[in-house]
Amino acid sequence: MRILVTLWLLLASCAHPVAPTVAPRPDDVASVDGMLKAFYEVVNIAPDAPRQWERDRSLYVPWIRFVGIAGDGKITTYDHPSFVADTEPLIRSGFREREIARTTRRYGNMVHVDSTYETLRGLDGSNRSRGVNSLELYWDGTRWWISSVVWQSESAQFPIPGTLLPATPP
Repeated sequence: MRILVTLWLLLASCAHPVAPTVAPRPDDVASVDGMLKAFYEVVNIAPDAPRQWERDRSLYVPWIRFVGIAGDGKITTYDHPSFVADTEPLIRSGFREREIARTTRRYGNMVHVDSTYETLRGLDGSNRSRGVNSLELYWDGTRWWISSVVWQSESAQFPIPGTLLPATPP
């Protein structure tokens, strides 16, 4: 019986997200567009500007895992703290990421977004790359949550298909 009670308590604690340490900005979590806007804004800051990691954290479910797939197919997984630690050197050295195309599929309170991005690295932005962020979001009746983020960098082996590129180049 004790095992069943423990299992029930564990499952019940996973049923609803725990509030982030900082309340989300209402405009960030009120719409899918707001979520994607905030998703990109938090990493698009000057190398010496204050970071927005708490704002970033407020977008995701507490159990978020990020999966990055490099151009060569190498996979790296992160929780939020390790994602921040890995991203910090990029921002310090000059990093910009912007959405150049988006495909959204919605059914009820769940949304899948393929967000094609372009990155500019270095203080002069001369190191350019592209890829696709794949995000799963859901509406809990009060706000949107990002429950999954997977991205793949473009490479010769894995070029971005035309269906995920803008109709006209940015």
